[in-house]
Amino acid sequence: MHLSYLRVLSLTCALAFYVVPAHAIPAQLNEKSQNDVQVLILGGGVAGVIAARSLHEKGIDNFKIVEARDELGGRMNAFKFGAPGKQVTLELGANWIQGTQTGDGPANPIFELAKKHNLSAQVSDYYDSMTTYDYTGAVDYIDTFNKAIDAYTNLTIIGGGRVPNALVDTTSRTGYSLVGVKPKTAQELASEYYMFDWEYAQTPEQTSWIASSWANNFTYDPDQGGFSDGNLLSIDQRGFAHLIKAEADEFLKPEQVLLNTTVKSIAYSAHGVSVTLVNGTKISADYAITTFSLGVLQNDDITFDPSLPEWKQEAIQSMTMATYTKIFLQFPENFWFDTQFALYADRERGRYPVWQSLDIKGFFPGSGIVFVTVTGDYSQRIEALPDSQVQDEVLGVLRSMYPNVTIPDPIAFHFPRWFEDPLYRGSYSNWPSSFVSDHHENLRATLQERMWFTGEAMSQKYFGFLHGAYFEGQATGNNVADCIHKGGCTGLPHVGQVHNDSPYVL
Repeated sequence: MHLSYLRVLSLTCALAFYVVPAHAIPAQLNEKSQNDVQVLILGGGVAGVIAARSLHEKGIDNFKIVEARDELGGRMNAFKFGAPGKQVTLELGANWIQGTQTGDGPANPIFELAKKHNLSAQVSDYYDSMTTYDYTGAVDYIDTFNKAIDAYTNLTIIGGGRVPNALVDTTSRTGYSLVGVKPKTAQELASEYYMFDWEYAQTPEQTSWIASSWANNFTYDPDQGGFSDGNLLSIDQRGFAHLIKAEADEFLKPEQVLLNTTVKSIAYSAHGVSVTLVNGTKISADYAITTFSLGVLQNDDITFDPSLPEWKQEAIQSMTMATYTKIFLQFPENFWFDTQFALYADRERGRYPVWQSLDIKGFFPGSGIVFVTVTGDYSQRIEALPDSQVQDEVLGVLRSMYPNVTIPDPIAFHFPRWFEDPLYRGSYSNWPSSFVSDHHENLRATLQERMWFTGEAMSQKYFGFLHGAYFEGQATGNNVADCIHKGGCTGLPHVGQVHNDSPYVL
């Protein structure tokens, strides 16, 4: 699907009018700003660091990054896992470079950073290194799994084809049904989960057919402008975030970064922005770039003065923050599959289905580490449970997979609670079928020409992906730099009201 199709989509999915404020004549800044800095960048993840780099490249260094954690990286969050003497650095959050490069075609910028900073990563063989199980034990249903791969490919082709024909969006569940795929057995449902939920962190019922198709095509399909169908898993013992921290080290000065600093509230006007920190300190700026996750914006963890306008709030609440949870276990010795992946089909769809071995050649042989992933509503479910109960449930699944093996208790166990964490409120964004292009325009739109919004959720082509955060941070940094050089700007426009293309007839 080509970019021009997206422009068609923005015209056909909704009828709307753009509003540019009456006072949006470029306001001349004082020769010397009366604020503390020219630009505040709120958040030190990929979007924030790349926005800062863009400002620096355009000659603007009077900025400050405000980051709540004790290091840069955002949702690239590494931790030491394992019993004493057997510890390995693993990733709680972002872990993959998704789509790399085909020949001399376009390269994923995260892949480029990984090469530049010598990141250690290993190919993830999603489809050809798989062992299958269900609740009775080891069962070979690779044929069913391969059919699910074909079904998903067909789903994205037909979904992408709806855009140039100006067809209405609908859920991916409807899309599956319309391409003749209606999984019923536990094995069919687990295979579908692997292809869909494991990527989008939500079910086909919760996800746009059209948007999920273009997100796939623009990343993985070189024929549609994508990078490649390859995926690299970071195994770097400096952490995946090494690539963004190393990039930051090339231009950032210590005084340009405030770590362990959490934002409480933001006041904005046509004259600038004032940020209040949880410790009561106030920092003023001519411009602010917010990189908060969609989940943080949805949960009012940060307040705005004045309150966000209704069109902005509707856009924020209309998109979805999905949750993707990796549950890590370490055992005294390896007793499991010798492939990279295993798929478990439970009677309940989405119950501890996708397993990955790290105790394997090329990863961390001898580590005794395996992990299982859950997503969406099931992630939220386990976050509400004590660790001990989740561990018992996971061990119960392993004992179903290996009914003739005496499985010991793990010597280490851990999983993150992304949904409960007030710094994130989830893992990454997902696009529901009721969310249209004009909503997304409003999600990105500037407030009072001074408050800018960026991050992976603001990327129409690459929402949910790390490279989406990169591209949005780059674009926002360049836009703000242009505003400064021109002495002011109108910012990104918004849609006053989002209307149905075909109004309801009641």
